Amino acid sequence: MTVSQPIFRFAPSPNGYLHLGHAYSALFTDHWARAMGGVALLRIEDIDTVRCRPEFVTAAIEDLAWLGLSYPQPVRRQSRHFADYAAAADILRTKGLLYPCFCSRSDIRTASDGRTDPDGAPIYPGTCKGLTGAERSARLAARAPAQWRLDMAAAIEAAGGLGIAHAEPSPADPVRMREADPGRWGDVVVVRKDTPTSYHLAVTVDDAVQGVTHVTRGMDLYWSTDIHVLLQALLGLTSPVYCHHTLVRDPHDEKLAKSRGSQSLRDLRALGWQPEDMRERLGF
Repeated sequence: MTVSQPIFRFAPSPNGYLHLGHAYSALFTDHWARAMGGVALLRIEDIDTVRCRPEFVTAAIEDLAWLGLSYPQPVRRQSRHFADYAAAADILRTKGLLYPCFCSRSDIRTASDGRTDPDGAPIYPGTCKGLTGAERSARLAARAPAQWRLDMAAAIEAAGGLGIAHAEPSPADPVRMREADPGRWGDVVVVRKDTPTSYHLAVTVDDAVQGVTHVTRGMDLYWSTDIHVLLQALLGLTSPVYCHHTLVRDPHDEKLAKSRGSQSLRDLRALGWQPEDMRERLGF
């Protein structure tokens, strides 16, 4: 298929203020969208309705505008599209690829055999996969809190061979293929207890809905691509080309993160930084 215009996206989660790592990713995406004659979209990934707050959305848009970045309107906000994600989950459920899980995090840690996924979390030991249909129905009827997991073995069998179109270190480089190995994640959560989706399902659906052809994001999400191409195959969606850029790190060589209180763009602006200072610091 011939693509008339490359479509990129920058997709922050508004659970805190943007930092230098976000600025790098936004500028990287914008740079390559322009260089390839494409367009960069902004997407607000706010499925976590507890931690994501309106003031962080406003601040992110202000910070991006300060950097000189503008995006087509309207901006897609995930919290307004839960029905899309629920419909995708229903497709997987109808195919018999999802099962309800009633385990808490402490349950999983206790039952863990020591294996971990690429994010370092214990791989789910499959406790609830062994429940009978009657047991599942009874717990669901009693409204026991449940998340829905992907039966990874069944999903991989249903999808067949999976390849990831990858370009590095820039989206303009020749595309090469690497084999996906989603099994390294175990039975991942596709629908959370507190919201009708997960990060993996939401971004997969959004990229398809928005016609995204090139996904540019940090190396911290490199292995998540295995899950996304699997979901794309199961849902009959086209896979974008993926390019994972290096991460901005602090003086201790730690990845910048809102959870660690990394200095925000707003902090740097208050210290007198100008947009050109930021671009020079980040190589743009």
